[in-house]
Amino acid sequence: MVESLSLILRGLQTTVSLTIFSLTLALVVSFLAGLGRLSKNSAVRAAAIAYIEFFRGTSLFVQLFWAFYVLPFMGVELSPMQAAVLALGFNYGAYGAEVVRASINAIGRDQWEGCVALNLNYFQRLRHVIIPQAIVIMLPPFGNLAVTLLKSTAIASLIALPDLTYQAQLVRNQTGQTLLPFAIIMIIYFAISTFLKSGIQLAERRLGADRTQPARSA
Repeated sequence: MVESLSLILRGLQTTVSLTIFSLTLALVVSFLAGLGRLSKNSAVRAAAIAYIEFFRGTSLFVQLFWAFYVLPFMGVELSPMQAAVLALGFNYGAYGAEVVRASINAIGRDQWEGCVALNLNYFQRLRHVIIPQAIVIMLPPFGNLAVTLLKSTAIASLIALPDLTYQAQLVRNQTGQTLLPFAIIMIIYFAISTFLKSGIQLAERRLGADRTQPARSA
């Protein structure tokens, strides 16, 4: 039992690391592709659309296998962790890009007109006015994406990455027990998901309070 728990805890470390790295990549890609989707440059916009449609329109399973098994034939060798981060980050980044695009489009036209009146250029408008407001709108869907990404990390066990699911399967093979290891990792996934959702909700409340504070003071 102690050895089995030790294996599962090592899998927990891998799952948490994979989630953090994948989420970081997904966030970066989301903003780049989302802003590219809104670009007035037709080439940038076309590239962003092609990326979004490709990664949303193909299977994460296939993308993971391409990253780990096919890229080496092209001279790109990736470890299981690197392949999993790449596949998860780019896949969920495509979904996040649409969140960024929709959130920015949800900002009222008066905000853009106010930026023009202040003689701000496009990047200054985004950085100082539009994106700070859009982030509050992005948080709930980004929270859902983060939880979904966490649960999708289990697919990395298919390329022998020793995450929670892989370690639970290893315990089952060694001990012949199925209920206990998979019950434990189910509880762990639920606990991490709850932690993520609570963190997003806390950030949402704080940012929402920051936005309404000036109005209260006035």
